[in-house]
Amino acid sequence: IMVLISDLIEGGSNATMLARAQELIARGVKLVVLLALDDRGAPCFDPQNAAAFGALGAPTFACTPDAFPELMAAAIRNQDLRQWAAAQGIAVKG
Repeated sequence: IMVLISDLIEGGSNATMLARAQELIARGVKLVVLLALDDRGAPCFDPQNAAAFGALGAPTFACTPDAFPELMAAAIRNQDLRQWAAAQGIAVKG
């Protein structure tokens, strides 16, 4: 399980970033993308890259630090993280 915490605002090549993510997923890494939160706790991210990660199969959403332990438990139990997020009232972005 790899958790990427990012705003997905890439300063370099989006294609390279997504290709590396695709390589990890192809090797069996369960990639979860947690979107950055701004100072008010609202998600702050590049929506196109979030959708691209989702299309690769990486669940992509914002998660507060309080919910993080439950998220990791769900990932370890191999639960569908998109369903987990929906049950928590978290909007999945990808």
